[in-house]
Amino acid sequence: MKDNEATLILIKPDGLVKSLTGNILTRLSETKLEIVAAKMMRVSQKLAMEHYGHLKNEPFFEELIKYIMGELHRRRKVMVLIYWGHKAIQKVRELAGETNPETADSTSIRGSYGRITTTGLYENVIHCSANPQDAEREIKMWFNPEEVIVNLYPSKENIENSIKRRVWA
Repeated sequence: MKDNEATLILIKPDGLVKSLTGNILTRLSETKLEIVAAKMMRVSQKLAMEHYGHLKNEPFFEELIKYIMGELHRRRKVMVLIYWGHKAIQKVRELAGETNPETADSTSIRGSYGRITTTGLYENVIHCSANPQDAEREIKMWFNPEEVIVNLYPSKENIENSIKRRVWA
């Protein structure tokens, strides 16, 4: 279908600690988009810094890294999803609302569930890609091609014989 695109969504640690996963997924279902990848994961400092690298010169950068890693909420995980379909980025961003929870529409996800901390950090429970370029960069950062059930971007097979990985005992 023309205009099909993918967007990365993170349900951040504050959304998980407040048990908002179901509420957020219900709201996102309004988009009629398809979930093509989903997982729970711990966010390493390296991944956090790569994800928010464009904000590294901001005074809140260090706190932002601790926030996405779950250090501020003692919930060291995020839910990571890829939604795919017609105008996915626009649809998800409209539902998510503005980044600042106080100026976000009160019916949006961020307007309903977000807050600003006393230090000025936006705890806005959800991240969604801003544009197709960010979506591709972020999706490739958070997922491997085999974790996604559609072929979003070109990929190749690699044979790596010295990989150590965990398997079920």
